[in-house]
Amino acid sequence: MTDLHEALRDNVRMLGASLGDTIKAHLGDELFEKIETVRQLAKAGRNTAESEHEELLKALKELSEDDVLPLSRAFTQFLNLANIAEEHHRVRRHLEETDVCTPDSLCTLFAQLRQKGFSPQQVSDAFSQMQIDLVLTAHPTEVNRRTLIQKYDDITECLRRLDRGDEGAQHRLDELIRQIWHTDEIRKLRPTPVDEAKWGFAVIENSLWTAVPKFLRRLDSQLNETLGERLPLNCSPIRFASWMGGDRDGNPNVTAKVTEEVLLLSRWMAADLYLNDIDALRAELSMYRANKELRDRVGDCAEPYRKLLSEVREKLASTKNWVARQLNGDIKSDCDVFVRDEELLEPLMLCYRSLQECGMGVIAESALEDIIRRIACFGLTLVKLDIRQSSDRHAQVFEELAQFYGLGSYNGWSEEGRQNFLLKELQSRRPLFPKDWAPSAEVQEVIDTCQVVAQAEPSALGSYVISMASTPSDVLAVILLLREMGISHNMRVVPLFETLDDLESARDCIDALLKVDWYKAYTEGHQEVMIGYSDSSKDAGQLAAAWGQFKAQEALTLLCKEHDVHLTLFHGRGGTVGRGGGPSHTAILAQPPGSVDHSLRLTEQGEMIRFKYGMPDLAVRNLELCTGAVLEATLTPAPGPEESWRVQMESMAKKGLTDYRAIVRDDPSFVPYFRAATPEQELAKLPLGSRPAKRRQDGGVESLRAIPWIFAWTQIRLMLPAWLGSDTALGEALNGSSAGLVKQMYQQWPFFRSTIDMLEMVLAKSDTNITAYYDKRLVSQELCTLGSSLRSRLLNIVALINTIKEQDYLLQGNPVIRQSIDVRNPYIDPLHFLQAELLNRDRNEPDQRLEQALMVTMAGISAGMRNTG
Repeated sequence: MTDLHEALRDNVRMLGASLGDTIKAHLGDELFEKIETVRQLAKAGRNTAESEHEELLKALKELSEDDVLPLSRAFTQFLNLANIAEEHHRVRRHLEETDVCTPDSLCTLFAQLRQKGFSPQQVSDAFSQMQIDLVLTAHPTEVNRRTLIQKYDDITECLRRLDRGDEGAQHRLDELIRQIWHTDEIRKLRPTPVDEAKWGFAVIENSLWTAVPKFLRRLDSQLNETLGERLPLNCSPIRFASWMGGDRDGNPNVTAKVTEEVLLLSRWMAADLYLNDIDALRAELSMYRANKELRDRVGDCAEPYRKLLSEVREKLASTKNWVARQLNGDIKSDCDVFVRDEELLEPLMLCYRSLQECGMGVIAESALEDIIRRIACFGLTLVKLDIRQSSDRHAQVFEELAQFYGLGSYNGWSEEGRQNFLLKELQSRRPLFPKDWAPSAEVQEVIDTCQVVAQAEPSALGSYVISMASTPSDVLAVILLLREMGISHNMRVVPLFETLDDLESARDCIDALLKVDWYKAYTEGHQEVMIGYSDSSKDAGQLAAAWGQFKAQEALTLLCKEHDVHLTLFHGRGGTVGRGGGPSHTAILAQPPGSVDHSLRLTEQGEMIRFKYGMPDLAVRNLELCTGAVLEATLTPAPGPEESWRVQMESMAKKGLTDYRAIVRDDPSFVPYFRAATPEQELAKLPLGSRPAKRRQDGGVESLRAIPWIFAWTQIRLMLPAWLGSDTALGEALNGSSAGLVKQMYQQWPFFRSTIDMLEMVLAKSDTNITAYYDKRLVSQELCTLGSSLRSRLLNIVALINTIKEQDYLLQGNPVIRQSIDVRNPYIDPLHFLQAELLNRDRNEPDQRLEQALMVTMAGISAGMRNTG
């Protein structure tokens, strides 16, 4: 392990030296020396007294306006390079353990399950029933441009080559770093929803396409070695879905035409990838021996496998061309194309059986098996596209329709009245929409979207998610609209419960739905519910939101068992603690018992997609962790909380909620402080994603999306959304008679332990000295009182977490992450100090050069913190 850590340090030094040579060559020795001086002072400032920061601040203030941007870029790119080295190190460390059953590996879990009395058949059956959807979303937390991401990936490949002793890789690495230095970090324009979808497809093409068959092969191998069972070729416990091009909630740029285009692009990309695979496979399967089944299919020819694969190739090419024509507006479909997964799978399985029967099993189980397993995961559509829309947009359709028919106001009807109307129309044979009806543009867009969904292949679709859903009529309205547009299958329509009030009423809403006989029949025994993390945390504070989410899942699990309906919970988690983030496998194991029953849906958002799945070996590791956690939570769920824990948690959640809202909602100085101390308003200039930063341009904090809300606090290192309210709740418990109980909860209750550990992780990235500097430069004396109070509270909760975990400092038990944060801090510090100064100048005397530097500091701090929103 020591050698591996030394290898990481060597990589960081090498990348830093190459960047330094690039800067010196481009900017000259004088500016390079200034950058190096700032680096040394920042490092000294982290190791000694505050006076050293004074030297750093003095050096920064002496920079000319022309120096600010290159210095910001230098530190930003170093942090990006350090991230690359660290990700490569994680892969290298994991590869060292590939043939060892580590504590969190699948083979260890299989052995443990056998000891607990589970038969090999039970474990194998669990995999056959397992349905895990990882849902890639375009939430705008990926700061880096796709152009740079590709170059970063190429640097990773150079590091791999250097590990293998390929000295020629050093030249390519130096070249890439020079390319990066001469490329703008910041996009000039916001990406379109289609751009975002293409980015998601690129992650699949460049990483997951390789990772998935490797993961399934490892899963099959470990099942076989440990339990003597095999993973069926048509079984993939994990599949991928996407919100990119389907999530229109608050994003006017996602239209019906965009959704239609993304559905087609997904099919085109799948056909293209399979076409490349089949070409490679045809080159390999030159064998002449074949079984009777294959001979009967292709006739008496010298190369039977190539003959059959030529037919497959021709049909794939035809499919790809057909999709391309549709993308260009030609909707003719007079060609032979693949429509269903089974059509592509059937000839490949024929080749597989023939090879096995003719004694060529080793050949069958190589490239051919990989393609078959890809089909099990990706199908012909690559990902299943989810649709998301707000409930009020659907209600608007029926409001205008009711007004047209002279039925009064749909929105003014009682819930019972709306349900009766919708159920009657669902069972009616006449058209819902009159021919002479002229809906508004907003309503027409909703109808057009439903038409696109109805006309899509069922295999291309995931769930239709309704945000701000609170009543059964919200769900029935969507089903009626889809039916009216002619949908051919019962698409999953999923209410999303986001706020604390929504979570608390989730059980009653689903209960009322399942009591509707027509709806229960529609579900075909399967109900999906989405739990929102971002908005509930912004609404109630992290502690109250986490407990509200836990209780809602508990109640929904019990309810669906009562109704004899299988429940799938869809977790809308983000990358940060304030958005339900943290290690996915830990979070899965912390769910209420019974809530993970073979199935789970989980969003993977923003830059976390790249960090977890951007490299094949990292992707395999994360797919294994996720699968193992779902298997463990399904077969051996953790016990529920003891009653005393539940009572204590309820008390802390109430206290946390009250104190959180007392600041965020009720303190009149809070919003002015937030907007003065953080770059919240300037974030709108950073073209992160296709979605606007606010739901309404005229609102306050309540109108701000969860991502910029958290992004802003992360930039100044106060990390407020993760801990505000928790500080007083935990303080009251630990300073009273409940201290021992809280420690017991941490030691024995996975949910509470996960909550505290994730809080510790984000607190380790906080820094009151940095936050104080932002206040000093940007906040009025009147508002500084609140800032000082918040910093004091932050220091207090750090002490409380150390008390609960019985440790001397944060992350004492996780030295790898502690070191990672400590190494980055000296490189982030100059960016913070520069950002505060640039914000001050930008607000008083805007200058385009400084504005560009300001955006670069935002990107650099994001890189250093390893997450944004």
